[in-house]
Amino acid sequence: MAGVKGRVVVITGAGGGLGRQHAKLFAQQGARVVVNDLGGNRDGSGFGSDMADAVVSEITDAGGEAVANYDDVSTVDGGQRAVAAALDAFGQVDIVVNNAGILRDKSFHKMTPEQWDAVLKVHLYGAFNVTRAAWPHLRAQQFGRVVVTTSTSGLFGNFGQANYGAAKMGMVGLINTLAVEGARFNITANAVAPLADTRMTADVIPDDARMDLDPAYASPIVVHLCSEECTDTGVITLASGGHYARIAYMQAVGVQFDHVPSVEEIGVAWDEIMDLTDSAMGRNPLA
Repeated sequence: MAGVKGRVVVITGAGGGLGRQHAKLFAQQGARVVVNDLGGNRDGSGFGSDMADAVVSEITDAGGEAVANYDDVSTVDGGQRAVAAALDAFGQVDIVVNNAGILRDKSFHKMTPEQWDAVLKVHLYGAFNVTRAAWPHLRAQQFGRVVVTTSTSGLFGNFGQANYGAAKMGMVGLINTLAVEGARFNITANAVAPLADTRMTADVIPDDARMDLDPAYASPIVVHLCSEECTDTGVITLASGGHYARIAYMQAVGVQFDHVPSVEEIGVAWDEIMDLTDSAMGRNPLA
């Protein structure tokens, strides 16, 4: 089994929580790791190198290979430098795990444009910036793996997280298209929706549930999706403690009109339009 042995992976937001666990498991499986982390606070403020350095030390002390990168992936230059760190240290880049994130939670009627922008720039723009910098290399070598960290807050909604949910759902839209465009270059693109006890969820998860939501549970599925053996693409998977499951959008059988229906006709057919009995995987008929 080739797995990820010898591959070079850039993991954003790898200084703590989920990213730290991902980085350690990739290294244990023989990958060479770029540990990217700005070292800031949960809301994106601040900066420091200690978090990324600590993870690199954990990996190298255990006999693995890793280097630190402290760039802000919410900027184009930061994304490029994160990938450049992989090329400079290891001469290649094979895998991108877009995990960096911040929170600026606020109910929608109180949310400011600054709170909206800050969250989208780290999550969604960050995923674009790093993946875009790596993409030409993945195409040229005819191999690549891209994973984004999405969230049930984006897939299903959550109070006070319009910015976060929009960013996380945008990342799903990104991997859906990357899966299509990357197929002929042996590049896969997938999303993982983890539920884990990290500083991002410190005031969200009840105390009695924390032991069951170790972030380490999410890492095996991320590494599997990045392995040579896994060729699934455009897939969303849930990782909640020890529970793993595919999440998919279904399309109902629906109703076919042979004319432009009236509003009244839509109303009459509404229950049948909404009925998910015998539904199938949704797809873009133009893709």
